[in-house]
Amino acid sequence: MSSIKEHEYLKICSQLACCLSISIAAAKKKVDLAAARKNVRDLPSRKEIALKLLDEARENSLKADSASANQLDNLLKALAEEENFMVED
Repeated sequence: MSSIKEHEYLKICSQLACCLSISIAAAKKKVDLAAARKNVRDLPSRKEIALKLLDEARENSLKADSASANQLDNLLKALAEEENFMVED
């Protein structure tokens, strides 16, 4: 039964790694460091910490995506003095 729990933990770590664009080992290390700060060692607590980190990463990703889209929209708008500019003769 512990292998199933370990599988779920690794799945959460892999989702975290994908969201942060890091390796699974780095994601597990990130969870391990957060667990060490809270002084927890059991698997269910680590799973909760990993889920919390995954939720935070997804929220940050959504904010960054919307900020990037707004920035791109602003860059694509033509300025008033550049509206009638011709590139070719």
